[in-house]
Amino acid sequence: MNQPGIELREVVKRHGSTVAVDHLSFSVRRGEFFSILGPSGSGKTTTLRLIAGFEHPDQGDILIDGRSVRDVPPNLRPVNMVFQHYALFPHLTVSGNVAFGLEMRGIARAEILSRVSAALDMVRLAGKDDRLPAQLSGGEQQRVALARALVNRPAVLLLDEPLGALDQQLRQEMQVELKTIQEQVGLTFICVTHHQEEALTMSDRVAVMDHGRVLQVGAPQDIYTAPASLFVAEFIGLSNRLDGRIAAVEGTRCRIEVPGLPIVQADVPAGAGPGRAVSVVLRPERLHVSKQAAPNGFDNVVPARVAKAVYNGHEMQYQLRIDERLLWTVRVPNADGGQKRFLPGDTVSVRWNADESVVLAQ
Repeated sequence: MNQPGIELREVVKRHGSTVAVDHLSFSVRRGEFFSILGPSGSGKTTTLRLIAGFEHPDQGDILIDGRSVRDVPPNLRPVNMVFQHYALFPHLTVSGNVAFGLEMRGIARAEILSRVSAALDMVRLAGKDDRLPAQLSGGEQQRVALARALVNRPAVLLLDEPLGALDQQLRQEMQVELKTIQEQVGLTFICVTHHQEEALTMSDRVAVMDHGRVLQVGAPQDIYTAPASLFVAEFIGLSNRLDGRIAAVEGTRCRIEVPGLPIVQADVPAGAGPGRAVSVVLRPERLHVSKQAAPNGFDNVVPARVAKAVYNGHEMQYQLRIDERLLWTVRVPNADGGQKRFLPGDTVSVRWNADESVVLAQ
């Protein structure tokens, strides 16, 4: 699991005057589910196409299982790609779509039948081999595309926004299913997505990209709880932010001055000292809302007014007006039906402890 299956070394790709991929270096371990996450135009799809061989790097190298594939054409690379819109042949049955690549390679008929049957079993489509794509649901079409890729037994499976064409409920179901299939077959999966929940749910590790560069690579929990930059903090999930300046450092804690608000206590960010401009990032689920103004054991408390209260079934989501500049989001689980709820216009306090925030240097 520790050996790299894919390695990119200082890869550069230009589209005219635009640098789509800018000295990109990272490795993907064999047998892991690795997602590349970023906004539109961040270079993530170009990166996937470079690995697949559909595009050629202007600089740098790409290795698969320790061997350079820089000059290897797509059809000779040990990879298969699943596209967002599946690219199924509408006139071929499910089994015909899955068998197509094997037939083009001249595989013996008996082996084709065996491998197609095994691939359809793997994606839970046994018994639907004679159906046409138009007779399948979106989720079933996605699984056909997956079976068509898996039947070729690639070393690496590349997925370009694989769930993008599905509705929200089916998308959530397929997130779990894709990860389950990946664990069963033990292949390396590299998935490109702009959907944060998708990346966090499915991946062993995530790379966050912006403007052709990787800003952070890590386990989903690390990316979410310990973002390396303000961009990562604000791109991954919801976050609330305070901008201020470190007034004093006392051991592992610091005191941060925020204009118009009480002093904020937080853990000291690495390399920061008094006078440093910083941003304090707070996740909505780490904040506590109360009618009481006293800290009651919390390190920080700021006054607020409820601007909006939204019931989401499993939680209440509040928008809180901190001052004329700041509107925060707070999530409170609906643990039981009798839990106290706050109404628009209510005056409340927002409380949190020093270690529940992330402090990033500006």
